[in-house]
Amino acid sequence: MIGYLKGKIISAKPTQIILDVNGVGYLVNISISTFEKISDQNEISLFIHTHVREDALSLYGFYTEAEKEMFELLISISGIGPKVALSILSGITVDELQNAIQTENVSRLVSVPGVGRKTAERVVLELKSKVGLIETTVPKGIDYTIKQEAVLALTTLGYNQKVAEKVVRDLLSENSSITLEDLIRKSLAELNK
Repeated sequence: MIGYLKGKIISAKPTQIILDVNGVGYLVNISISTFEKISDQNEISLFIHTHVREDALSLYGFYTEAEKEMFELLISISGIGPKVALSILSGITVDELQNAIQTENVSRLVSVPGVGRKTAERVVLELKSKVGLIETTVPKGIDYTIKQEAVLALTTLGYNQKVAEKVVRDLLSENSSITLEDLIRKSLAELNK
C-alpha cells in the first residue's frame, strides 16, 4: 500500500491534485485544509491513505500525519466513507475536531457541511476515547484558546465560520504572539476589505 508520496504538483483543485512522482502521475484526493497549505508550493510531500474497494483504488493525501490519523478514525465509523470523512476534515481543523469530540460539542460538528445530528453524535460516541491518542502538530507559540476565542467573536458578529477560521489562522501564522484584541481587530480589517 502507498503510505507517503513526494513529488511535483501537475494539477491542483481544492479537492484533488495530480502529483508527479518520478514520472508517474498519482490522482490524490485532498481536504480543503491540505489544499490551503500546499496551494503555493510546487513540490510537496503528503501522507497517503490507500482506499481499496472492489471497483476502485483511491488515494487520499494529507499534509500532516495527524490529519491522516483522524481521517482513518472517521472512516472506521459505520456509515462514514472516505468522501464524508474528507468533507468533515475540509470543514474543521484536526485540533478543533479533536476538541469538539472530547468536549462532546455536537453542535460544532453539526455546523460542518454534510454532517447531520445523528452522524455527529455517532462520531462523538465512537471516537471520544480514541482522539486523545492523535498528536496534533500545533505550531510552537500559538495559543489555541486565543484562536478559538477570536473565531467565536467573529462568528458571533455574523461572519462565516470557515472564512473567520482561515483569516485567524493566516494572521496567527504571521504573528504567533499577537494579543486577542489585536487578532480580532486585524481579522475584522481583513474580513471587511
